[in-house]
Amino acid sequence: MEYSKEFKAALSAFSSTEKDKLIFRLLRKDKLLSKKLYFELIDPETTDDKRNAMEDIVEEKILLASKYIGNAKYFLTIVRKISAEITEHVKITTDKFGDVSLNLLMIDKVLDYNNDLSRQRFDNVYKLYIYIINKIFKSLILIKKLDEDYWMEFDELLRSLQQKISENHYLQKLCTNNGLDLNWFECDSIPENIEQTMKEIKSQGFLR
Repeated sequence: MEYSKEFKAALSAFSSTEKDKLIFRLLRKDKLLSKKLYFELIDPETTDDKRNAMEDIVEEKILLASKYIGNAKYFLTIVRKISAEITEHVKITTDKFGDVSLNLLMIDKVLDYNNDLSRQRFDNVYKLYIYIINKIFKSLILIKKLDEDYWMEFDELLRSLQQKISENHYLQKLCTNNGLDLNWFECDSIPENIEQTMKEIKSQGFLR
């Protein structure tokens, strides 16, 4: 929404008391903005602190969710909620590194249960696998937008994912069918045009 000069001038004309009342009214309605301002203004924890805490949360929640892995539809619902928590963390802290590392960690922890997943019928885990592939694609795209100094830290997670996917026959096959090349699981090997590649794959009806 565009704000006119007149509107901005009218807001500026408010007294300090009126501005305070307006700010607190807005914050009550926008919890995310409230958390973001708290983090930016007075939170003693740093972005790294918040990311480390989120890593623990992701690992703990995937572990708790694993008891429901036999119900792939419900398990995917839980994974999506964990992903939403990661998204909230990123919006509050603007943690671009964590946007990649936390999502890759989440997928890596899900694939710790490869044996349980592999025992299920393919059509039961299909949506979960497609979700995983989309998440990996998006993470690879984000990696290419980050400074190369960070890449070494992502490579360890990518190698772990590559190994676990290669041990899951149906997931590996689905990666191939949807254009996700396991040779890309090293930062230096991610194609420069990967974002466009993903768009083209989606336009052909894949990744869904």
